[in-house]
Amino acid sequence: MGRAFQNRKESMAKTAAAKTKVYSKYGREIYVCAKAGGTDPNGNLALRGLMERAKKDQVPSHVIDKALDKASGAGGEDFSTARYEGFGPGNAMVIVDCLTDNPNRTFGDVRGCFTKTKSKIGTPGSVSHMFDHCAIFSFTGSDEEAVLEALMEADVDVTDIEQEEGRITVFAPHTDYAKAKQALLDAFGEIDFEVDEIQFLPQNTTPVEGDDVVMFEKLLGMLNDLDDVQNVFHSAELPAESE
Repeated sequence: MGRAFQNRKESMAKTAAAKTKVYSKYGREIYVCAKAGGTDPNGNLALRGLMERAKKDQVPSHVIDKALDKASGAGGEDFSTARYEGFGPGNAMVIVDCLTDNPNRTFGDVRGCFTKTKSKIGTPGSVSHMFDHCAIFSFTGSDEEAVLEALMEADVDVTDIEQEEGRITVFAPHTDYAKAKQALLDAFGEIDFEVDEIQFLPQNTTPVEGDDVVMFEKLLGMLNDLDDVQNVFHSAELPAESE
């Protein structure tokens, strides 16, 4: 899992720098998360992790506060999740997670990105079965055994755990996100998580070469520029100079 996660981290670092609408995307995700699980981050661990991530990405406090205020009020916007799957240049698999108030518009926009980059959008489940849907936590530490023991005592189905360069990374099923995070907090107190999120990690990566590299990066850029797109996950293994 480590290599796939590293590829994903490098891809995220690049696309995050290109996101011109990162504040609004965080605001929308915080709104939906708070609307679903409550506006108190102490009682809504998913919201807590999201807010911490937003602050690390330098999202202003007023953007976070506005999203929470909207979520605490009656009515509001009716966003729903939408997921699209397909094959990008070089036949690399792509998953696009969206939050939308107009699924027909969002599907048209996402399909347009695929079409303009000679990619093919597929049916639900066409590629997601080739990814692991994981909760991932990464933090400073060296006692891998203590972390594993704490998680097992909390009945967390740990998928993998890695210790490298003074940092521990835990992988668990996405359904165990809240349970795993609470177990880590209970065992080790306040933790400054470098990574605290749910991701799709490819079971195998797909080397993308030649002209397909530029086209694949164009696909990622176009998708990340869409307001409704929250995350793009893929199996592409791009050349080092393009990462």
